[in-house]
Amino acid sequence: MSPTLFLPVRIGWLALSAALYAVLGYGVSREQFPTLLLLYGLLFWGYWLRTRNLLWASLTETNAPTTPPPPDRLLFGAAIGFRVLLLGAMPHLSDDYARFIWDGRLLAHGYNPYLYLPATLIGTPVAASAGLITDLFQALNSPNYFTVYPPVGQALFAVAAWLSPDNVLGNVIGLRVPILLAEIGTMWLLVKLLRRAGQNPNLALLYGLNPLVILELTGNVHAEAILIFFVLSAVWLFGRGWFAASAGALALAIGTKLLPLLLLPLVIRHLGWRRGLAYAGLTGAFTAVLFLPFMSIELVQNVGASLRLYVQNFEFNASVYYLVRAAGYRFLGFNIVAVAGVGLSAVTLAGVVWAARQWGRVAPVYALLLTVTGYFLLATTVHPWYLTSLVAVGVFVPFRYPLVWSGVVWLSYATYQTIPYHENLWLTGAEYAVLLAFIAPAILNNATNKVLL
Repeated sequence: MSPTLFLPVRIGWLALSAALYAVLGYGVSREQFPTLLLLYGLLFWGYWLRTRNLLWASLTETNAPTTPPPPDRLLFGAAIGFRVLLLGAMPHLSDDYARFIWDGRLLAHGYNPYLYLPATLIGTPVAASAGLITDLFQALNSPNYFTVYPPVGQALFAVAAWLSPDNVLGNVIGLRVPILLAEIGTMWLLVKLLRRAGQNPNLALLYGLNPLVILELTGNVHAEAILIFFVLSAVWLFGRGWFAASAGALALAIGTKLLPLLLLPLVIRHLGWRRGLAYAGLTGAFTAVLFLPFMSIELVQNVGASLRLYVQNFEFNASVYYLVRAAGYRFLGFNIVAVAGVGLSAVTLAGVVWAARQWGRVAPVYALLLTVTGYFLLATTVHPWYLTSLVAVGVFVPFRYPLVWSGVVWLSYATYQTIPYHENLWLTGAEYAVLLAFIAPAILNNATNKVLL
């Protein structure tokens, strides 16, 4: 196709995609699953058409190009524009934002959010003084659980609440702005890291244009956007020789979500015991400083209790766990989530150690991919937005399954069609069958050395 014809096609795709994002962001709830699936399917199809050439090049090139092409300004601009388009939308696909606002209003009014259980707080003078109204309480999906969001997230929640103390939409916009800025920073870092590796910087568009990333992070204000930015910052800073700054960035990632703790065994393996333990110790010290303003015995007890309940009670869109649960019903006659959740967590930790031991046999980013993939495959709960971190890792590898999973995970929204919620295990099985079809060739072909970083 000639450039004069290609540009109108790209503009047409961008306009259609923008319209679909606007409809999904402002006009479709998660209860409307058929419409949700259709619109997302159209978005993902367009995304796949726009990025398949990048994927094919990463799969077929035997050597990195000597002069990588410049970033595609139109598509990077579109990636930012799609996110800006969602700036004023209320989250329709997740109700987690209500807890973000709840915690933020507590902290903005001087109360430690780790110490208060919403179910026992509503209607009290503390709730009244912090603006914790009944409508906000009724929107919470976990009123009987203490908050588990680490201090960086809490600080962002509090800033949003301080900027808009009485308006929920204002709170949401306040939550969304730092996420939008982090996403722009993430794309910049991806370009920098790809260039450092002598690779095509436009591979960053695999993340930047991904519909799951756009809708779940900017759209649904999930803090994985902040986490991904800080982890990539840690990698970039370390590459520039800034050891302490890199550890600080990783601490900020852990202070946003606890998932990056899984990276520490890989870091120790990469740096060797002496430097690795020094880096991990410095990261731990910075993380402790982040928690220090909130620290108390009650914090440890309350967060620990909520994390145990999460591991032992929550189940959504799982794979290996659902097979284990089925075996429990078959042979024991009851749901073994309390035992299986703990057991699979132990297996996950063992898997992280095993992945770290593969360092030197496979490229570092592949060990990271093994760690993140194994974690999600063994988890009892896999919400769609969890997979955005896997998409970010997938930018640096020639495997397509992280992107495929970001498409088929949308089937899990079928759960919310009815109240009470009911998970369609046939659709869950279809999701993981498609995923397996893309994971299996990567394993069988043993393509562990074909990585981009």
